[in-house]
Amino acid sequence: MTYYGKCIEAVVERLGQFRPEKDSTQQFLEAMNPDLQTLSPPQQVFILELLSGCLEYRKLLKVVVDAFYVRDGRFCLWADYHLFEVICYLATFQLEELGFQLFCKIIKSQPLDKMCKFLKFFLNPLYLCTWIKDEWSLIYETTHVQTNWISPLMRWQPEVQELIAELETILANGQPVVKTKAKVTEPKEFKLTVPRPRAIPVPEPVPVVAKPKPIPRSTYQLPKEQELLEMSKRYNRRKAEELLLKANVEELRCAMPRARGTPPTQSSEKKLHIQVPARIRRTPTLTFYRPDNIPVKLNTAAILREGALYQRQVERELERVDKLVDGAGDFSEFLEWQRKMQMKDQEERRAAEECRRLQGKLSHEEAILARQNLVQENKQKAEQKKEEAEALRQLCEQRRLQEQRSMKQLVTQVAEAQKNVRVAQMRLAKGRRQIAQEVMEKSRELLQQSAQEVREQQRQRCELISQLRAMETQPPHPGKLVDLTQIPGHRLEGEMSIVELRERLALLREAQQRAQEEKRDQIIQGKRARSQELQDTMERLSMCRAAMGRAAALRWEEKKGQVADPGPQDERVLELRRRIAEKAAQRRGQAAVLRVSAPRPVRPKPRAQLEVQHWLELEQSRERKLQSGQQGGPARRLEAA
Repeated sequence: MTYYGKCIEAVVERLGQFRPEKDSTQQFLEAMNPDLQTLSPPQQVFILELLSGCLEYRKLLKVVVDAFYVRDGRFCLWADYHLFEVICYLATFQLEELGFQLFCKIIKSQPLDKMCKFLKFFLNPLYLCTWIKDEWSLIYETTHVQTNWISPLMRWQPEVQELIAELETILANGQPVVKTKAKVTEPKEFKLTVPRPRAIPVPEPVPVVAKPKPIPRSTYQLPKEQELLEMSKRYNRRKAEELLLKANVEELRCAMPRARGTPPTQSSEKKLHIQVPARIRRTPTLTFYRPDNIPVKLNTAAILREGALYQRQVERELERVDKLVDGAGDFSEFLEWQRKMQMKDQEERRAAEECRRLQGKLSHEEAILARQNLVQENKQKAEQKKEEAEALRQLCEQRRLQEQRSMKQLVTQVAEAQKNVRVAQMRLAKGRRQIAQEVMEKSRELLQQSAQEVREQQRQRCELISQLRAMETQPPHPGKLVDLTQIPGHRLEGEMSIVELRERLALLREAQQRAQEEKRDQIIQGKRARSQELQDTMERLSMCRAAMGRAAALRWEEKKGQVADPGPQDERVLELRRRIAEKAAQRRGQAAVLRVSAPRPVRPKPRAQLEVQHWLELEQSRERKLQSGQQGGPARRLEAA
């Protein structure tokens, strides 16, 4: 009896210390393990299992115990709340595992009047099958509640009723009821003895670890693929530099003033070849191949857009044929005049492009001249800065001498001030003693005030404890159980119970699901029709493309021999070339002057090199574009068609 009574008492005490809003179940159980070291292992296992179960099913137990205090336990103390939770957990979850005999021993180890009243309320078959089952079904599934908890309790009803009758006879015969005594504080002496030093533990043997495999050499070596990539990068870079150098040489050769059609002289070739670095070799020109028959994947919008374009072209052609049938005139003369005007505009555009190119070249020459003038100005400014720096150095030297004299005066003043230090120290010590006395008086007053506040807080705490104990003895207000099948009765239109509301929501959910399935079927059918329409459109597009390609080939054959020779050059172009030649001669003369005046040759800045390379590449790209427009333009348009 006493064995189980102590275990139940320990569990009730720990449940009273648990705070669900602050503590977690796992941390609470781990923090309780050191307190149970004094008990035996069976007691520790029983207490931990019982405590963890009560915390896990706290909501279920709270439903039963709260209803007990509302109905039959109005005169029971709230201090026994956790005791009833433990008994409810044992009867619901541990009755099969403990056995009925052990359960009877646990019940008899507690106050019999309280146990009899609680068991009559909780194990009443009517309550178990009605409101207890409904309340538990709100927390867990109904089938789970009926199978695992309600059915086992109903099977134990004969034995439970015999136990309740036995408790009633014991109480009727006048057997003294076990009363729980209030705990009395027992004073304990302070443990002032020095604890024994801990024994040095025996060192554990060092485990023998298997020898690891050596690190492979490939970990610290670069892979062969990366080396091959680096070699290919260097090779491609060298080839690109050779091609760029060749293009620059050709550009400079074209820029040299000589008669048109005359080959370059041997001296010019030598001058050009001197600028080639030794590490770059000449290689043949690279050939780039354009891949043919590249598949193009079109999306739905592109297919429909192209189909609409061909449809508009067909309609426009049909309208033109109808007009010709009705007697409309031919536009061949107008088209011929339009072609001539377009060719004239094209010549003007070419002349304008050449003018822009030469203007850029002229601005480049002017920029070089401006940079040379800026170099001369910078030299003059540098000489002025050197003179100003020398003047500043002399001024700093004068200031340094003045600071040295002021430091000597300051040292003499400090030596005179140290003579009066002892008098100042005595005055300071006297002031500190007065301040210490004032602080001690203030601290004494503060200690008295704090002691008075502590006594007042202790008095208020005692009054609050007495009020709380008085409130615990008062019976709680009765509650009301919820019936889900009952209509609230607020006299509102369309009022219904919770069960009916759930049924209607289920029907509405089924209707929504059917509507979604129908809509999904419609979408699938629409997609199939759309895909068939796209296939038909693609077939029409392929036919239209073939027809357009054939028409473009015929037009190219007709216009193949109509490429006009370039006309005479514009006066603006000739004027710009003359000005460029003058600026270049002026730049070379200015560079010769700078080279003679400077002590050593000035290396060109990276920015200047980049600008020169930029202008050379721009001029080369324009020439290539012009050649491709004269020779390869019609062929490319034919390939595109």
